[in-house]
Amino acid sequence: MIRLLSRIALLAAVLVMTTCATAAEDLWVAYPPGDGAGQGKHIVLISGDEEYRSEEALVQLAKILSQRHGFRCTVLFAVDPETGHIDPNNQTNIPGLHLLEEADMMVLALRFRELPDDQMKHVVDFVNSGKPILGLRTATHAFAYNRNKDSHYAEYDWRSSKWPGGFGRQVLGEMWVNHHGGHGTESTRGVINAEHADHPILKGVEDIWGPTDVYGIRELPPNAEVLVHGQVLKGMQPDSPPNEDKKLMPLVWVRTYTGQKGNQSRIIATTMGASVDLLSEGLRRVLVNACYWGLGLEDKIPAKSDVRIVGEYEPTFFGHNKFKRGVKPADLRLKD
Repeated sequence: MIRLLSRIALLAAVLVMTTCATAAEDLWVAYPPGDGAGQGKHIVLISGDEEYRSEEALVQLAKILSQRHGFRCTVLFAVDPETGHIDPNNQTNIPGLHLLEEADMMVLALRFRELPDDQMKHVVDFVNSGKPILGLRTATHAFAYNRNKDSHYAEYDWRSSKWPGGFGRQVLGEMWVNHHGGHGTESTRGVINAEHADHPILKGVEDIWGPTDVYGIRELPPNAEVLVHGQVLKGMQPDSPPNEDKKLMPLVWVRTYTGQKGNQSRIIATTMGASVDLLSEGLRRVLVNACYWGLGLEDKIPAKSDVRIVGEYEPTFFGHNKFKRGVKPADLRLKD
């Protein structure tokens, strides 16, 4: 009887361990690679913003990268620790950041996050790894330390004076400045910079438009190359006329960043990237090509990268508290 009880206890312990492991893995979503040049490369995409529905945009981008191009992709989310639901308003919890340890590239669409040190350490280690980073929209102000200002990582705050401009300015090239276009009233037309029209990221890119407004850029570092400028349009339609009173701003740029360990990373940044922006085929192609280029695979970029939408994609228009309630990462897995 004692031996039987011991075996039952052992089986129960194994069951608990298995359940816990499954529960942890359910806090993010993994997309296995299809066929394509990205085979063997793992991209971790990290969502977490209150307004621009990065939890929708990065899922679709990951599906395109994995199913159309062969990259293995994992998408992380801001998650309510009590319910396991995706909650972009939760600024202090993004499970799965340890997966950056095995990642080849990091894609960020964060805004005002203040992660606990044990989570943030994985981001910082990646920043210093020499591996490529792609920042979308609010990644210029990805971090804001209001609760634990004495954190070892508080210098990543976009308002940092110790590390001026924090992660946004120091790594991507610029922090939050302002809405250059009218927020919600003036959309963005991408204008390719003729000086860099032959850059691999722009291969096959013909038209870029999105309903988000142009962000202001005060000054980019000397080693930044602006690939696309943002033109303010007087309206929210692709054929809205330009606002001639507002000058062009950098919209897509690349640079290199040398981290604290001396490793040099390829950096790509764009101030577009809301979920509704990804309805633009041109923007999707820029983002896909950016991942190729960041990983040093520019010679494998197709003449016109396949950026067809995977599955259904009906993005939520940007705005605070407009995220879909009750969604768990596991709900976003590819359907057979």
